[in-house]
Amino acid sequence: MLIVAMVSLTLLVLTTVIHYEVLRWLTVLLPGLRIRPRAKLIVVVIAAFLAHLLEIWLYALATYGLVRYVGLGTLDDSSRFSLDVSLYFSAETYTSLGYGDVVPGGSVRLLAGAEALNGLLLIGWSASYLYIAMERFWNDQGAGREH
Repeated sequence: MLIVAMVSLTLLVLTTVIHYEVLRWLTVLLPGLRIRPRAKLIVVVIAAFLAHLLEIWLYALATYGLVRYVGLGTLDDSSRFSLDVSLYFSAETYTSLGYGDVVPGGSVRLLAGAEALNGLLLIGWSASYLYIAMERFWNDQGAGREH
């Protein structure tokens, strides 16, 4: 359980740093882009999506490694366990979708709980950033009118 807790903490820090850096990069890059405000918002959405995708992959790889190589739990039926199943489970957990068709067992349940909470926080951060970006670019261009 201690190993899973340490992996969870490491992923929490790593995904927070990734998210911070992506949003900081957007903050620096966007004002100088000579594209329409609407296109800037698309850039924000795509960048945030890619950051979330990377974070989901990190959790998937950690889950896969903890189950396959360290033996600290299970992820659904062991006969169909694969990296694809780990990735699917990670995406569904990170987004708090929770279909329940892939169920963790053993110590990796702690990682799943941490991922759900981390995903909720990072998705909320992205939503807040997008709202602030919309406000900034709409105000800069006169209530969203294109230049």
